[in-house]
Amino acid sequence: MDQPGRRIGYWSVVAIGIGGMVGGGIFAVLGLSVQMTRGAAPVAFMAAGVVAMVTAYAYARLSVAFPSQGGTVTFLDKAFGSGLLTGTTNILLWISYIVMLSLYAFAFGSYGAAMFPEATRLVWKHVLISAGIIAVTGLNFLKVEIIGIAEEWIVAVKITILLFFVAVGAWTINASRLAVGNWPDGTAILAGAMIIFLAYEGFELIANTAGDVREPERTLPRAYYSAVGFVILLYVLVAAVTVGNLPVQRIVDAKDYALAEAARPFLGSFGYLLITLAALLSTLSAINATLYGAARLSYTIAKDGELPEMLERKLWNRPVEGLLITTGATLLVANCFDLSSISTMGSAGFLLIFSAVNAANARLARQTGSRRWISVLGVFLCLGALASLIHYTIQQAPGHVWVLVAMLVLAFAVESTYRLWRRSDLFLDRFRS
Repeated sequence: MDQPGRRIGYWSVVAIGIGGMVGGGIFAVLGLSVQMTRGAAPVAFMAAGVVAMVTAYAYARLSVAFPSQGGTVTFLDKAFGSGLLTGTTNILLWISYIVMLSLYAFAFGSYGAAMFPEATRLVWKHVLISAGIIAVTGLNFLKVEIIGIAEEWIVAVKITILLFFVAVGAWTINASRLAVGNWPDGTAILAGAMIIFLAYEGFELIANTAGDVREPERTLPRAYYSAVGFVILLYVLVAAVTVGNLPVQRIVDAKDYALAEAARPFLGSFGYLLITLAALLSTLSAINATLYGAARLSYTIAKDGELPEMLERKLWNRPVEGLLITTGATLLVANCFDLSSISTMGSAGFLLIFSAVNAANARLARQTGSRRWISVLGVFLCLGALASLIHYTIQQAPGHVWVLVAMLVLAFAVESTYRLWRRSDLFLDRFRS
């Protein structure tokens, strides 16, 4: 039976999941995926989608059992308590959101800069990266309600454009470019699949709406699987059309705005401008949604006692301190790292987090009514995928591994330092009393 206030139906929940996944990710990482996997890019997107689908099972069962706006944070706390390890994982989730924001901002700047003369593109890219982040922060800070309404329309527009891209481009595919002879070895395909895994992470946003869903036991699992399944199909088709219509080297040369370039052979300049417009709208809306979500995440973690209390304060119903800290960190990462390192950081972070969520569902299998083996499989898939990504990165770009290590060390340092500080405060309060 529905509880009072529960009003979100199946299609709305599916739209939230699809909108979360088809944000800026596909526009940002498609070229990088093709660079790594060449003709096997559709297979790479399928492999990443399988890991996402297995993890969606854990999220579906946990969302039904523990409906909360806290989502991932709540699930980990329920399974493992609010100790140092859980707190570190929650901080890593916040850092991973910042990386995702940086990816969206990088894509926004890259697609926008491609409209300017080549000699000035680098300057314009950084100008647009910073302008996009600051502008969206201002909108969140000023509480512009119309942005929420615009999000729904932007999701509809970008999905329509991508479906149009697939429908028209499918007629001109050169199948030989997708042949097995144009595939790299299996290690490169698997690593390529995992470096673009962050293009799927947005389905976890459904968990934050679980408390407002009608008939959650029936609606939530169907919505998770429908959203992830649709996006897998969409990504595989987009990758196939891209590789089938454009030589790999041209995709690599334009990897920061590969999807727009892929539209030229069959849609001409009109297609290039259409995809660029979709990318700019999509990445900007993704920055908006993710920035607000990251600020709320910092608020939730602080409420759980894993971050300083100042992040619990709100101004105009907004967690302002968390918003500003997130913005500053995003400006730094988006302007100082390249696309490959940002994608590696983001995908690795979410693979670790999703392995923890799968482990949480395995631990709580009796309470969630789950088949434990599915979530155990999810743990192994996520960790195996992470190992493959790290192995490939060590071979190709070892410096990126140190960036990932820095993420983990930072998450642990923030959480452990705060806990020590809080304990010292409690000790001083007792001493004074």
